[in-house]
Amino acid sequence: MKFLWPETLWLFLMVPGLVAAYVFLLRRKQRTALMYPSLTTVKEAMSAGQRFRRHIPPLLFLLALMAMIAAIGRPAAVVTLPSAHQTIILAMDISGSMRATDVEPNRISAAKAAAKAFVAEQPSNVRIGVVSFAATASVVQSPTHNREDIIAAIDRFQLQRATAIGSGIIVSLATIFPDAGIDVGALIYGRDARRGASLDQAHKAEKPAFQPVPPGSYTSAAIILLTDGQRTTGPSTIAAAQMAADRGVRIYTVGIGTPSGETIGFEGWSMRVGLDEGSLKAVANMTRGEYFYAGTAADLRKVYRALSARFVLEKKDMEITALFAAAAAVAALASALLSLLWYHRLL
Repeated sequence: MKFLWPETLWLFLMVPGLVAAYVFLLRRKQRTALMYPSLTTVKEAMSAGQRFRRHIPPLLFLLALMAMIAAIGRPAAVVTLPSAHQTIILAMDISGSMRATDVEPNRISAAKAAAKAFVAEQPSNVRIGVVSFAATASVVQSPTHNREDIIAAIDRFQLQRATAIGSGIIVSLATIFPDAGIDVGALIYGRDARRGASLDQAHKAEKPAFQPVPPGSYTSAAIILLTDGQRTTGPSTIAAAQMAADRGVRIYTVGIGTPSGETIGFEGWSMRVGLDEGSLKAVANMTRGEYFYAGTAADLRKVYRALSARFVLEKKDMEITALFAAAAAVAALASALLSLLWYHRLL
């Protein structure tokens, strides 16, 4: 826990003074009792429980005061709350390298099975969209609550050549912000985008006027990016990730396969397909997401279960001043009620 206004915590120095004043008043009453034998007799007649009970209202009042001082300091803590995500985009690699069998039975089959299990575990109020990418990217299922349509879209994947990870990110962003005027064609195929320049600079005519926001600040949507290889075509992966970061969208990257890779052949050509973990980690870090490595089908299932837990419940930095203020009010009220009930006076 931390305090947003820590400079106000000096008020806690009042607490020892109040305790000392209370002890002083008790001792003065004791001296007064010694001066009047009748009062001493009454005191001796009191049970130990009754003597302890008289300290409870002042103690509750002291706790109320401490809670109020803490509330003035505006306490904040990391709390676990239901996720605010309303839309999740599954951006999945369907390049030819996904036929590699280092993940049994092969990468694409394991990815499909894990993705479908993830979809089934999401709350009914969460919309899920599906974007596939190879040489280019396309929306195979617009965000929807219909789980059957999402599963059917995943089952329709057909492997293609090349890997345009940046295109997958751009199309995902355009799906999340359909009214933002993101010109996908210009960003993916534009001359500046091919050179790896800033994609926001490459398309200055984007409307409405765009103002960057802090990375990770957009909590209504997130992207899960699954790929097994390196970018071979399309716009820069890092430039596309910067677009997501500027819009506050988190990207959770999942690397499937082995870093050493595997040689695969198809229709007379062969290539070695490895995993570019560095780029995927950079994308996750830039957007305040997280990178997951899945070297086996079992690992991939665990990754999606972990992601599912993050999207159902997530940890947030939150000011909890109201909790301390409420605790102070309850303690003060209890102190007053007990004092009235037992002694017919306030403290």
